Amino acid sequence: MSLLQRKDVRGNGAGGGGAQRAVGERSAGAAGGAAPAAPPDPELVERPQRRRFTAEYKLAVLREADGLSRPGEIGALLRREGLYSSHLSTWRGQREEGVLEALSRPRGRRPADPLAVENAELRRRLTRSESELEKARRVIAVQGNVCALLGELFEPRGASETASTDS
Repeated sequence: MSLLQRKDVRGNGAGGGGAQRAVGERSAGAAGGAAPAAPPDPELVERPQRRRFTAEYKLAVLREADGLSRPGEIGALLRREGLYSSHLSTWRGQREEGVLEALSRPRGRRPADPLAVENAELRRRLTRSESELEKARRVIAVQGNVCALLGELFEPRGASETASTDS
């Protein structure tokens, strides 16, 4: 007995004899005797995906097709690989144009020159250090001004005059 069936047997109000259904809700038997809909097949894809062939694969198939000489061998190759003859003609044109060699290179940006990366990092650090130095110079100047002002405020004015008259 499943966990759901055990709940119903205990009579916790969820599925006992006196339980009532909402309006419009039908039981499985009242739905025409049909079995509930099966869950979707996980192996079926909703939208078919285009096949993508790498440049290495295209070149390998072309090399193999170019090496075949007897009648029917190319057809057997195409059937085995699940390809069409139009694939071969398109790929041959791409090979002649040099597109396949260009596609065999890794995608994306080329890796940056390590010296340029280090140079840029050092320039950023230099700029940051110079701005911090300028801030420190301003703070020192402000501290000097504050010290001078405080010195003037707390200096006894009468003391300097009496000291000069006593002598």
